[in-house]
Amino acid sequence: MESAGTEPESCPPAPEPPGSPALPAEEPERSEAAPEPQQEAEGVPPPAQGRRPSGPGSKGQAKRCGAGKGGRAKRGSTRRAGEEGGRLARRAHVTVDSSKAKTSLEALKLSLRQLRWREFPFGRRLPCDIYWHGVSFHDNDIFSGQVNKFPGMTEMVRKITLSRAVRTMQDLFPEEYNFYPHSWILPEEFPLFVAEVRMMKESDPPWKPTFIVKPDGGCQGDGIYLIKDPSDIRLAGNLQSRPAVVQEYISKPLLIDKLKFDIRLYVLLKSLEPLEIYIAKDGLSRFCTEPYQEPTLKNLHQVFMHLTNYSLNIHSGNFIHSDNVNTGSKRTFSSVLYRLSSKGVDIKKLWSDIISLVIKTVIALTPELKVYYQSDIPAGKPGPTCFQILGFDILLMKNLKPVLLEVNANPSMRIEHEQELSPGVFENVPSPVDEEIKVAVIRDTLRLMDPYKKKKKDNQLPDTCMDSKQRFPPISSRLPQSNLQFSKFAIVRSQLSENAADTKDELLEPGSTDQLEHISKNPEASLPSLCLKQVFPKYAKQFNYLRLVDRMAALFIRFLGVKGTMKLGPTGFRTFIRNCKLSNSNFSMASVDILYIDITRRWNSMGLDQRESGMCLQAFVEAFFCLAQRRYKSLSLQEQVASLIDFCEYHLAILDEKRLVCSRGITERRAALVTCQPDGLHLTAATHAPLLNRMTAANKRTDYRNHRS
Repeated sequence: MESAGTEPESCPPAPEPPGSPALPAEEPERSEAAPEPQQEAEGVPPPAQGRRPSGPGSKGQAKRCGAGKGGRAKRGSTRRAGEEGGRLARRAHVTVDSSKAKTSLEALKLSLRQLRWREFPFGRRLPCDIYWHGVSFHDNDIFSGQVNKFPGMTEMVRKITLSRAVRTMQDLFPEEYNFYPHSWILPEEFPLFVAEVRMMKESDPPWKPTFIVKPDGGCQGDGIYLIKDPSDIRLAGNLQSRPAVVQEYISKPLLIDKLKFDIRLYVLLKSLEPLEIYIAKDGLSRFCTEPYQEPTLKNLHQVFMHLTNYSLNIHSGNFIHSDNVNTGSKRTFSSVLYRLSSKGVDIKKLWSDIISLVIKTVIALTPELKVYYQSDIPAGKPGPTCFQILGFDILLMKNLKPVLLEVNANPSMRIEHEQELSPGVFENVPSPVDEEIKVAVIRDTLRLMDPYKKKKKDNQLPDTCMDSKQRFPPISSRLPQSNLQFSKFAIVRSQLSENAADTKDELLEPGSTDQLEHISKNPEASLPSLCLKQVFPKYAKQFNYLRLVDRMAALFIRFLGVKGTMKLGPTGFRTFIRNCKLSNSNFSMASVDILYIDITRRWNSMGLDQRESGMCLQAFVEAFFCLAQRRYKSLSLQEQVASLIDFCEYHLAILDEKRLVCSRGITERRAALVTCQPDGLHLTAATHAPLLNRMTAANKRTDYRNHRS
């Protein structure tokens, strides 16, 4: 590991991994000049910069510098420049709470040193700009700033939930989602698994499949095993308490040096609404430690041959810790790409396929993530904004087709490994390969999430690009274009004139050179270009048609009713049917209730979240499919669902317009009803006689009660 004062060259811009044309090269991102943060104590203002020396000789020095009568003005300008420099320095202090970082702490520390941001390793009494958690969004309560976890992400990428989300997309888009292996959920789908395997064997007798069983909550290869027949599943175990996913095993993977390997690719989910996805230009390739052979009954148990998990293979005697990114049991993905490129492989197409896989997977995950998000951070309530680094495990088949193995919500960010010095005695040894990849990913994630850059960018956005929270665009965005250009030019010119005058004065002051260097120094100038490339919304036009479930989730969230809940009650479902005009003579509200009860009861019996009763999003999607098939019988499922979504959105838009017109009418009637005049409130009797009659009757009742008392 390099010393703390040095900056490891992470994801260097040259040479880039082969296939970079699929991720178009960009100019290195340079921020505006930002001063180097001062290391003052929290809450203590920095010392004034560029002040004139006091004491004997100061007056003579001022005369030599030509201060004369203008010396007082120059002192004022220097002091103002010093105060401005102090304010800039304080603004540049991005604060990061690393008290919950856990295993990613060392990589985070290196990243913060390179960025020259301020770390609070034991937490902070005041709010921080960014909170870096190692495990979950719920590590502690956060009411502001940014946190590097999304609520619900850990649950969403579990093997069963991921399989269900991808399966829904496979039902709608079977060709686009063929990158995920055929999966069955145990124990609920065990009879279906047995029946389908038997049917496939009967239709294709030479077919001799292998299956891999993965526990739902397992990690680091724990509990994974291979089988050749459904009868080999360990039903006597704890499947009820620990459900699992069984998948068809990829028996013909791409090999390098006769070894099976997979790819750990880092993906930044920067935002859910709008959806923003970034992919790291480089990743890790984890190799098995025994030469690969196609699975047989004799070698099914050889995990070092079939499983690429680093946590398993590190215990093999053949594991190679290497300081070279091109060799060893853990290498950079770029080194693998270079090797494939030398053999004539179309790396550009491979990168394009991987990008497509990542975008499609995130699109499958985001609908339910939005439900979790509104549950933990309801609209209108204080809470942080979220981002998250995900670890995508991808396997390349022999024909170079990428296959998704799993998604990790908490990918390991350790940059060292344990080495046994003697029996029972271990030492942490730096891993240059891990440091090169992971520090760059964390550092550049922080650069993208820099709150001060974000605020400046948001202030420059037109009102059409702002999210719902930014309802009032800056005044400049509402000026005519000619005035806007003139105002910008005038502001820039005036600032340049003021800066030039101040600079001229300061150059006459001793020590002012250091002040100018301090203000103009930019910490990012020494950093390499970002190793994270945006792929969405950059390629949104190619993938937006896949976001049907996302639109269904918007309907689901609209009718939840109570903010913070995650399940739709029977009243909410009936309101959805009624407002979208889905009931008719052939589909009565009684049928609606039966549909709701049947689907909800079945999903609740699967042992999912039992904290609250009602219809979860996945059950709502199934009910939506039933409604679409009932209404549009002659179309394909994808066309049925798309047509029903359009139908619902159309009627809801009409309803919203009616409500808007009604609310405007009420406001106008109220304004016309009551006119404010100096001598009081006056009503027009001819137009508002009913109201006057009600007021007269009320007055009479009041007089009667007063008389009785």
